[in-house]
Order: sequence, then structure tokens, then C-alpha cells
Amino acid sequence: MPGLKDICSSLFARSAAADTLPRGGKLLVAQPFLDENYFSRSVVSLLDYDPQGGAMGVVLNHPSVSRLADLVDDCDVRADVPVYCGGPLALDRLFFMHTLGAELIPGARPYMPGMYVGGDFDAVLDYLNSGYAVEGRVRFFVGYSGWDEGQLESEIAEGTWALTESPADVSELLQGADDAFWHRAVRLLGDEFRSWRLVPRMVCAN
Repeated sequence: MPGLKDICSSLFARSAAADTLPRGGKLLVAQPFLDENYFSRSVVSLLDYDPQGGAMGVVLNHPSVSRLADLVDDCDVRADVPVYCGGPLALDRLFFMHTLGAELIPGARPYMPGMYVGGDFDAVLDYLNSGYAVEGRVRFFVGYSGWDEGQLESEIAEGTWALTESPADVSELLQGADDAFWHRAVRLLGDEFRSWRLVPRMVCAN
């Protein structure tokens, strides 16, 4: 006999099936029973999407135990900057997203209006060490999330992820963490997904 998790997962899969394609700048919101290590209660910002080449993104809301100063050698990081777990791939690489723009951070790549990825690390380090705001402006990640051709589309069709647009104020993508961040993203999905917010965290645990 199927258990509660199996029954509810099937219901969520049907409600979460998306009728739009992924694209860079959209958010993937994990369904509440997804209990994989990196993706439980996760919200992923899609950085790149190619129907013939797969997709790449970063988990926005899972802080790591590390601070930026712990991870960079030969750099004077005077600010106390958290680092987030971007996903299970390339765990030896550091990524950053920001709203600072290419004029302030040369080489930054816009992937949606108002949001950038990467750029000159010395420039962002100067920004941090000058005492400017971190929350809502810049966020660092170890690793990223990736999908092969057709893989993400299959997971969306199965209900693993729900797709939504990023908030109008993109700085919200770089504010908050953990379950509160996930609940905020679920609200962006609309009333159809209200039941997701009612699933207690302990039900999702192994």
C-alpha cells in the first residue's frame, strides 16, 4: 500500500507539471518531498538553458558552513561573507551572482535584467572590503547545478520542479536563506501551489 509520501508526491507531480519551457533567469522551486542532499527545499536560479545542450543554475538558499575568507588564498577578505552551496558539480569552483553591474564589476555577465554572474574578482573584493552591503547585492557559491539535454524537462514534467519567474525586485534572490526563502518562492507560484507550504519539514526527512 502506498504511503503518505508516495500519494502526496503523485498529487504534487500533477499540480507541478509546467506548460512553459525553462529559460535563463527563471526559478526552479523544488517540490516539498524532494529529499536529495543538495536540492531539498531548494530554489534554483537558471543561469543558462539550451534545449539541445542542457541547463545550468545555482541553488540560491542553502548556506554552507564556510565563509569567503576560508576559501580564498592570498586575498585579504575583511568582510564576513557567507558562501552558499550552489550544487553538486564543480565543488572546487567559486561562483558569485550580483546586482552590481558590469560597470562596477568588469567582465560581469548579465543573464537576466538586473542580475549578473561572475566578473573581476578583485573588483568584487574591493567592493566587499569597502564595507558596502552584501545581502541583496552579492552572493557567493561553491559548485553549481547542471542538467543534460532533456533531463530538466523530464524532471519538470514529473513534478520534481515547478517553474516561476524571478521576482520583479531581483535583489530578493540574494536575500534570505533556507526554508523561509523556499516558502517565499512557493508564494510566487500562486494559489495552485499553496498546499506545498503546508507540508511540514519533518515529513520530508528520510
